Amino acid sequence: MVLNMLNVGKIEEGFVLDHIKAGKSLSIYEYLGLDKLDCTVAIIKNAKSNKMGKKDILKVECDPSLLNLNILGFIDHNITVNVIKKGDIQEKQILVLPTEITNVIKCKNPRCITSIEQELPHVFLLTDEAKSVYRCKYCEEKYEKFY
Repeated sequence: MVLNMLNVGKIEEGFVLDHIKAGKSLSIYEYLGLDKLDCTVAIIKNAKSNKMGKKDILKVECDPSLLNLNILGFIDHNITVNVIKKGDIQEKQILVLPTEITNVIKCKNPRCITSIEQELPHVFLLTDEAKSVYRCKYCEEKYEKFY
């Protein structure tokens, strides 16, 4: 009997994002701006998981300081971040909801000052941690989460 095995090589320096909700890895790829970096990225979609049923995994080989991993706390604070150095896990980062996010999402309110003043940063503040609610700093428009 032949087992279907997927072998994605070991990385020397970078990070592995584990426990991503199935099908959401490409959204995370875009939010982290990985398409703009010259680094090796492995996207594993719908991997079997005892804990989640199915999950996605991202393996990124680059200097971990190049990325803003705080964005991940906004996207899904249940993602596991394993920081890899010299081929081994050096640290597991616990994600939390950031209290403020800038230029990650855009305010959809057509009357918001950010719609008129194009150079103004899009700033959202965490207003309800229990429900993961963010509101625009300028007009208080509620952001509807994509997850």
